[in-house]
Amino acid sequence: MDRKTDDIHLVSAAQRGDLIAFELLVRRYGTPAYRVALRILGNPTDAEDVTQDSLLQAWQALPTLRDRRLFSTWLYRIVTNRCLNALRSRRATEVLPNEIEDEARRPNHVTESRRQLQALWRAIMRLTPEQRAPFVLRELEGLSYEEIAEVLGTTVPAVKGRLHRARLALLEAIGAWR
Repeated sequence: MDRKTDDIHLVSAAQRGDLIAFELLVRRYGTPAYRVALRILGNPTDAEDVTQDSLLQAWQALPTLRDRRLFSTWLYRIVTNRCLNALRSRRATEVLPNEIEDEARRPNHVTESRRQLQALWRAIMRLTPEQRAPFVLRELEGLSYEEIAEVLGTTVPAVKGRLHRARLALLEAIGAWR
């Protein structure tokens, strides 16, 4: 049984109230959902909160999911919307992910490439939420334009436009490194 078929069966069982089936879905998609939240929010604690809230919302709204094949896209949409709402309610910070901060604190690892990686991450965090979400979903999570449009509730041309503006902003930010 392939993953999509397995997902369909798990979603169907979870929609009938099977907690074990939903737990299996959470094990499969919880980490990717957290990764999306972390990359959009830039704060591990906020990302954990958003992920937990999103999974709870997914469980509660699961009976409304019509196309069982789209569970992961649907979950990413919930996570992304919660992230965008969180960003709107607070000013975006320039917090680096812990793994980048930890590496940067090690004296023998403070190189030009590390500083550039940190600068790139800060540039990503300065993108508007409307630019950052599709950038993270496309460039860091590997979703297709169609999947991103579904997640964000918009059109493919709108996704391409937001990505174009995000890439231009990042190119401008890294232009100072040359």
